[in-house]
Amino acid sequence: MTITLHCFGESGNAYKAALALELSGLDWTPAYVDFFSGAARSPEYREMNVMGEVPVLQDGDVTLTQSGVIQMYVAEKSGKFGGTTPEEAREVMRWMFWDNHKMSSQAGTARFLMNFLPEDKRPKEVIGFLQGRLKAAYITLNAALEGRDWLVGDSITNADMSCCGYLFYPEPFGFDRAAWPNIDRWLSNISAQPGWKHPYDLMPGSPADRT
Repeated sequence: MTITLHCFGESGNAYKAALALELSGLDWTPAYVDFFSGAARSPEYREMNVMGEVPVLQDGDVTLTQSGVIQMYVAEKSGKFGGTTPEEAREVMRWMFWDNHKMSSQAGTARFLMNFLPEDKRPKEVIGFLQGRLKAAYITLNAALEGRDWLVGDSITNADMSCCGYLFYPEPFGFDRAAWPNIDRWLSNISAQPGWKHPYDLMPGSPADRT
């Protein structure tokens, strides 16, 4: 049975789940959510996900929300990306929690405010605060990757796919890839994985569709 991932291309959180699915080799298909037109807040969508968020995974009788939970499910189903020992599994989860709290939440909000709001409605002070938080996160991530190809173990895991969720997007939000050599090298390792795709190639929906 084919897994369905309800998603849209602009969502970095959806990208984490979509990338894990794509690299796992599991049979899956994306279902476009017209997020910017309010589709995720419709009564029909909230029957599927009361949180009104993207992504949502459906696999037969299984319905899952939140990108980290979906990544865990992909690991359980495919036997990949979850770490090869209990110690590695805990370390994968540590980085996923860190990313959700310290990096993706700031990156997603800053990117939205800087690119998807009218210019006269962009709160400069808030954006500056978020970019300060992001710089601290980049320092942490860049240091952790010193002398390492991957965040955990010797191959790509959900830790990597969580932390890279927003870093491949072209819209400006305070990330200069060239300024962080270890992150730059690590992102190249990720994009070199067989089956890797850019978010706008992996999922339907991009800013170009709305211009």
